[in-house]
Amino acid sequence: MGSMAEDEVPQETTKLPNRQSPFSDAFREFIVGDWAPYPADLPEPLPATGPAARRRRTIGEMFPGERLVLPAGELKTRNNDNDYRFRPHSAFAHLSGLGTDREPNAVLVLEPTDDGHQATLYFKPRAPRTDEEFYASARYGEMWVGQRESLDEMAAMTGLACAPIDQLPDALAKNAGSTRIRLVREADTALTAQVDALRTQVGAEQDATEGDDEFEVALSELRLVKDDFEIEQMQQACDKTCAAFGEVVRSFPEAVAKGRGERWVEGVFGLYARHEGNALGYDTIAAAGDHACTLHWIRNDGEVRDGDLILVDAGIEVDTLYTADITRTLPVNGRFTDPQRRVYEAVLAAADAAIAVCRPGTTFRDVHQAAVTVLAQHLYDWGLLPVTPEESVSEEGGQHRRWMVHGTSHHLGIDVHDCARARAEQYRLGELRPGMVITVEPGLYFKSTDLLVPDELRGIGVRIEDDILVTEDGPRVLSDKLPRRPDDVEAWMAPLLEG
Repeated sequence: MGSMAEDEVPQETTKLPNRQSPFSDAFREFIVGDWAPYPADLPEPLPATGPAARRRRTIGEMFPGERLVLPAGELKTRNNDNDYRFRPHSAFAHLSGLGTDREPNAVLVLEPTDDGHQATLYFKPRAPRTDEEFYASARYGEMWVGQRESLDEMAAMTGLACAPIDQLPDALAKNAGSTRIRLVREADTALTAQVDALRTQVGAEQDATEGDDEFEVALSELRLVKDDFEIEQMQQACDKTCAAFGEVVRSFPEAVAKGRGERWVEGVFGLYARHEGNALGYDTIAAAGDHACTLHWIRNDGEVRDGDLILVDAGIEVDTLYTADITRTLPVNGRFTDPQRRVYEAVLAAADAAIAVCRPGTTFRDVHQAAVTVLAQHLYDWGLLPVTPEESVSEEGGQHRRWMVHGTSHHLGIDVHDCARARAEQYRLGELRPGMVITVEPGLYFKSTDLLVPDELRGIGVRIEDDILVTEDGPRVLSDKLPRRPDDVEAWMAPLLEG
């Protein structure tokens, strides 16, 4: 990685004085001359520009006469002067149309007008090459982070009015005593402190946090039903993820041979996520053998052994930030053993039952109930449940949760666990509607230390997860390019492993 700028700000100078040296006057004069002009043509609008405008109108109608403030978020320090790769806050991305790594420290403001809201994007435009920022700023300088957009270029890309970020304080303070401000609080701590201080100054701090909470709930619920653009993006994410799973299977022999194979599997998927999309939608789970019985196994430091199953839970996030979330549990050598197949087929039956009820009017909770009813019956038939299946799935029971402790579904979209601030009556207790995308992911997890489980099943963990679009005609499986049935899985894997 390159070094920091040589005459960086005083704060960094005091931290790392050994890396500072001043620029000479001769250099300052020499560096600014003889550069090609910036392109005269403005960029084309981003793919999400139109849909984002419609979403802004919808949220504006919910809060007429109020100033709505959505920060992109701050860069987060990884260590010393190194930042984590930036990802904008999801609400900001959803309403601005910006994806990938745009735009740290930017703020989208929806200003109330007589006939709705005027949206303005406040951000740090590029500085002229005659400005010291061009060569000296590790955060904004063109020599350090690449060519940034001008105000006009950002406006062309987003369809938004754009203004320099240093104009934001005045915009927030305008009529602050008579204009209610609602803010996404969690995205930018410095901006939140600034807005709270302004509220105190004008005597508007009472119930401000409650108002911000209401705003964040509304932003979350705005994403419950996906528009056509979002569905197309999620289909792309699923298709790319399915293709990457094939490359992961192709890598199994190397994962076995090289040792620490879970990391190899994680790395192969990560390569395709960065090449085919923006990034991973979440940290990949590559859990071989008994590790598959740890639900969020992201350490991924174990061996991948011939004869074991490996549970791979992974998703590619595309440039617009929509992600897939798919799990397959695969035999490392391409063939299920009889005990592995028995567990796999039970989970598959539960998944099929849950997918079948993903229809308009079904409650979100009914999807889970359909899955666990099937699992409880299998556990009872195998002699593991101490009660009947009906007792286990009742509110007073729950014994089956020893082997399937998690829920069957969650909403999916621009976040892997999308719409997380939605109210319970809209989410867990709500009805499914056309345009919703949810996961279906039942599993059974028999830990190697579980003495209630027969020896042949200990250490087997299986989860099958697909991404489901609810339509008027029933469920549509967005992840259908990956096989699910055990015979189909084996037939798909065979040429990949020979490859």
